[in-house]
Amino acid sequence: MDIFGLILWPIKWAIEAILVGFHSLLTSIGLDAASGLTWVLSITGLVLVIRAALIPVFVRQIKSQRRMMEIAPQLKKIQDKYKGKRDQFSREAMSRETMELYKRTGTNPLSSCLPLLLQMPIFFGLFSVLNDAYAEKPGVGLLNAQLSRQFGEASLFGVAPLGSSMVTSDGNGWVILIAIVLVVLMTASQFITQLQIMSKNQSPEMKASPMYRQQRILLYVLPLVFAFSGFAFPLGVMFYWFVSNIWTMVQQFLVIRNMPTPGSEAALAREARLAKRRQRRGLPTIVEDEPEPAAEEPKKTQRQQPIGKNRAKKKTGK
Repeated sequence: MDIFGLILWPIKWAIEAILVGFHSLLTSIGLDAASGLTWVLSITGLVLVIRAALIPVFVRQIKSQRRMMEIAPQLKKIQDKYKGKRDQFSREAMSRETMELYKRTGTNPLSSCLPLLLQMPIFFGLFSVLNDAYAEKPGVGLLNAQLSRQFGEASLFGVAPLGSSMVTSDGNGWVILIAIVLVVLMTASQFITQLQIMSKNQSPEMKASPMYRQQRILLYVLPLVFAFSGFAFPLGVMFYWFVSNIWTMVQQFLVIRNMPTPGSEAALAREARLAKRRQRRGLPTIVEDEPEPAAEEPKKTQRQQPIGKNRAKKKTGK
């Protein structure tokens, strides 16, 4: 076993356990054990388990993105400070100040890619499991020889094997057609997810930063990368990818609607919805500030008059 296979071994074992668990559940309710639909639903179950486990990572990603938005003006000041300076000393100083800012504020510009990076080993693990099953090799865990053969031979609608791709389709028109449809759907869902973040959940400060311009470039580049690379993956892996993209799109929609970035278009829309909701309930749309209590005037104390020596003697009787 090579080093790559050794790294993927525990991931493949976990993937097989989840797949076999959902496959057993689906067959227990009457679905055909060898059907492609049963295995596609098992792959969907795998996506749900993986993405549910990544929710804490996603929450951390949202918090990091908020912090990045907060430090955007400071980051722009550093960039303006060294604007037009091309010498090595200036570049090193700019990089050093930027890293110090990230460290001081606890931000990480790569945190937005963390959920995707964590999914990549799972993605390649499923790719390896499906390829082994398509080659009639038993799995490393609960995917025994019989289940592996069923997984490898499973076909959608009886005409498109899940382990086949456009590269290995041998001219199977159904495989090519389903692969094209999946690639289009994956690309569209990825584009819509990024577009709703860029257009609705960015503050004016963030839109003025260089990072926003980089994100706009990735908005069009990443779907193209996925579109061209998707044709080389088996249909089963493409289904995993597609369902995962749908999860991401719905998740982003809920976050943007209910927890938008302060100052963004989505935040203004949420405030408008809340105002209409309060108006329908007969509540004031704007909560008036309570009047501050008037400051109490200091009590006037009577000035003590000085007492002469004669008067003091009379009072004491001396």
